[in-house]
Amino acid sequence: MKKSQEISEKKLLGIAGLGWMFDAMDVGILSFVIAALQVDWGLTGKEMGWIGSVNSIGMAVGALVFGLLADRIGRKNVFIITLLLFSVGSGISALATSLSFFLLLRFVIGLGLGGELPVASTLVAESVPAEKRGRVVVLLESFWAAGWLVAALISYFIIPNFGWQMALILSALPGLYALYLRINLPDSPRFLAVAKKERLTIWESISEVWSREHFKRTAMLWILWFTVVFSYYGMFLWLPSVMVMKGFTLIKSFQYVLIMTLAQLPGYFTAAWLIEKAGRKFVLVGYLIGTAVSAYFFGTADSLALLIITGILLSFFNLGAWGALYAYTPEQYPTTIRGSGAGMAASFGRVGGIAGPLMVPYLSAQNLSITAIFTIFCIAILIGAAAVFFWGTETKQKELAQT
Repeated sequence: MKKSQEISEKKLLGIAGLGWMFDAMDVGILSFVIAALQVDWGLTGKEMGWIGSVNSIGMAVGALVFGLLADRIGRKNVFIITLLLFSVGSGISALATSLSFFLLLRFVIGLGLGGELPVASTLVAESVPAEKRGRVVVLLESFWAAGWLVAALISYFIIPNFGWQMALILSALPGLYALYLRINLPDSPRFLAVAKKERLTIWESISEVWSREHFKRTAMLWILWFTVVFSYYGMFLWLPSVMVMKGFTLIKSFQYVLIMTLAQLPGYFTAAWLIEKAGRKFVLVGYLIGTAVSAYFFGTADSLALLIITGILLSFFNLGAWGALYAYTPEQYPTTIRGSGAGMAASFGRVGGIAGPLMVPYLSAQNLSITAIFTIFCIAILIGAAAVFFWGTETKQKELAQT
């Protein structure tokens, strides 16, 4: 029985993680495509910022809509719908010849990405035992680092030689394979245990998430999600371009960001180990403080060695915190509103993903230094850490509430 359970957990992790990896490939490749489009289409800094922000607008809408739907039609069905949106949108975007069409497709891709991620973590969290739940969800998140690594490799070898269009086509193809796998994926046993008559309407779910019982947890999660997403997309979507601003060529910036990306994997793995040993709050607060300090010193770095070291630490701590965030979020709500609660928090977080990428070029246009901009990210991350420290409750190895 135990052996069978382990195989089932590994299969679930592999299927969900594969889709997660392909999603990360798309987001990762986008940061390199933005830099390439600046050259091909002569984009301004503000136009580059809008590409990342429109993607986050789609993710905000997708997280909200599909998070609510996950409590009505099931986690598995939402998986398939969102992955189809993402895959088709990625493939067609390779054919874009204008910024407006490209932005429209990035919105569609964002719908799929935003809807899939919180629902994936919810499905996995509901399908594994309490003593393994945190570690398995963080390991699910580690596929994101693998996706970023593949994105960096594709961008380094493909974009300079074959163009950004080929990179986007490659990022779309594997998603169809994950879709094939997910057709045979069982839905969450906890969701299936909720009778149809017990499932709340969309408006009842929204009301319940903000009820007196859940108000404090919801407020904490929304602050946490906003600050983490704001800083992540503001910093990481601009990493190749920031390296160019600091005097490196586009090819060199791709090389250095690839090196920094490698640090994401040990960030996830250490967080996966610590989350069941020291708890969710310890990992979240500790890794967020590490991210804040790294962001500050990355912004002030004036040498190649310091840029790479602080960039590596930034990747290590930030992605470890992301893993804990996805493990922690579904644990705040009962099954009847778990998809809605996670989706709404992720949706609000994506508002930060809209603001972050836009803030960099707008403040740069006002002659604000990279140091000052990364200091803003540092402060935002510390606010998120404070919200967890003061308002968060420890959920390590606690059974998930059903109703």
